[in-house]
Amino acid sequence: MAEPLTLLQMGWTDHFADQITDRDGTPARISSVHRKRVAGLTVDGPVDLTLDPGQSTATIAVGDWVLCNPDAARVLHLLDRHTTLQRGKEYATGERQLIAANLDTLFITTSCNADFNVARLERYLALAHDAGIAPVILLTKSDQADDAAAYVAEAQALGADLPVVALNAKGADVAQILSPWCAVGQTVAMAGSSGVGKTTIANALTGNTAATQGIREDDARGRHTTTGRSLHLLPQGGWLIDTPGMRGLGVADVSFGIDATFPEISSLTDDCRFRDCKHENEPGCAVLAAVDAGRVTADRLARYRKLRREDEIATETTAEAHARKRRFSKTVNAAVKGKKRGRR
Repeated sequence: MAEPLTLLQMGWTDHFADQITDRDGTPARISSVHRKRVAGLTVDGPVDLTLDPGQSTATIAVGDWVLCNPDAARVLHLLDRHTTLQRGKEYATGERQLIAANLDTLFITTSCNADFNVARLERYLALAHDAGIAPVILLTKSDQADDAAAYVAEAQALGADLPVVALNAKGADVAQILSPWCAVGQTVAMAGSSGVGKTTIANALTGNTAATQGIREDDARGRHTTTGRSLHLLPQGGWLIDTPGMRGLGVADVSFGIDATFPEISSLTDDCRFRDCKHENEPGCAVLAAVDAGRVTADRLARYRKLRREDEIATETTAEAHARKRRFSKTVNAAVKGKKRGRR
């Protein structure tokens, strides 16, 4: 029989201890979230918990800490998170979706093949940076690539101190390679497209044998294998939150994370002549000057502008959205009227 875990082993820190001085209840870490209940881990073992009427499990994420009453099987209080990984539910909406809570590291996983996509990696990096979670890029199928070093170099160019690890997900050394991020009390999560080897890596880290699926050879895409988020104890003492593949990765309210992902661009924006410079064709734009000088690539700037614009639309209020649509309609109507006058 396994020995009981301590709170520290489960990832408890002073951040959470400081919140319970005047509250009753048993600390529990959420290990899975279901439609009407949540499962958690306490120092006395696992518990199944329900929420009070009117509360929704959609407000709780795997990795959360709660205070509970195990005898009554009730959640009493949700503790403030140290970090929160979330995304816009869909592109160009402000609706947020919880992915995981209280993470230390995000393993952003892609492959050394057609799945490798710089723009998608930058989206994951923006989410991680905005949440204060340390990102690590994992490049799988490096053993099958003709030039894995080229993929590593392209990924490392996305951040000066960004860890990039090329590995064979089926190799016997996966757990050893990733052990620096899986120490006692540390929590990691895996994110990336379907079919890149996340489940294979999770199996290597946990020692489990969850089913995996192959990829389509024409586009290197796979089917979803992981269907729900769950918390797993690692032999190294850390914790893994496994997540389903996310094909649509909308951003919302992550302007800080975008700036942190594109530091060579965001560091120049204060030097632009206009405060609201869009870095498109404005005079006195420091970012465009850097592109002309070769310090910033045009492709990188285009991806930065796209993410910033998507983030702005996704985070605007309903009133702001209506005002923007009205302005756009007026512009279109004025253009149509101008064409009609020109034909007379």
